Amino acid sequence: MGLLTYSPGRTRVKICGLKTSADIDAAVSAGVDAVGFVFYPPSVRAVSPNIAAKLISRLPAGVDAVGLVVNATDEEFAAIRAAASITLWQFHGDEIPQRCAQLAQGEPWMKAARVGAGFAFDDFSLQYRDANAFLLDALVEGYGGGGVPFDWQGIPQTWVSENAPRVVLSGGLNTHNVGEAIARLHPCAVDVSSGVESSRGVKDSALMDEFVKAVRAADAKASSQ
Repeated sequence: MGLLTYSPGRTRVKICGLKTSADIDAAVSAGVDAVGFVFYPPSVRAVSPNIAAKLISRLPAGVDAVGLVVNATDEEFAAIRAAASITLWQFHGDEIPQRCAQLAQGEPWMKAARVGAGFAFDDFSLQYRDANAFLLDALVEGYGGGGVPFDWQGIPQTWVSENAPRVVLSGGLNTHNVGEAIARLHPCAVDVSSGVESSRGVKDSALMDEFVKAVRAADAKASSQ
């Protein structure tokens, strides 16, 4: 079905930062809708385009391969596209809307927002109105949420309601808090990385399975109310 197939009552799940065949197989077995590959060398979760291509070949139809880039050059982006069959681009740096569209070349893309105090949600969604999705992450030093949650209560409910089909919630999610996040915001999808790791950059198959089960339990609880 893919990450951005909006179905009220069924939250889509993306696990990001996968690096091994075992990671891929565990994520697929858990029932994810998308897996993310980090093409940002400073990250402990980074992979090369060629490694990503091999991992993507293990994905069944309907599971998105998301390519996360941070201020990539034309050459870097072209190398990724040439090697790996990415189905959804995630721009996680300082890319302006025109740059995102230029690189995506008509393919689906989402823009990460670094949400801190006073974040202008309406301005952001207007500026990136051509994005297929808005990924809400925590504002920390550097790029990526660093496994840090942000204040979900600060997200205007009217904004979430208007943009729900395009909202991907990230930033410090784990098995213990994802249910609360879904109950409060009802996003199209949730995105997790460090929350399913046994150590920094090392995915844990049991935690991945538990995370997806927690999402499904939250969906079931919401539909019964």
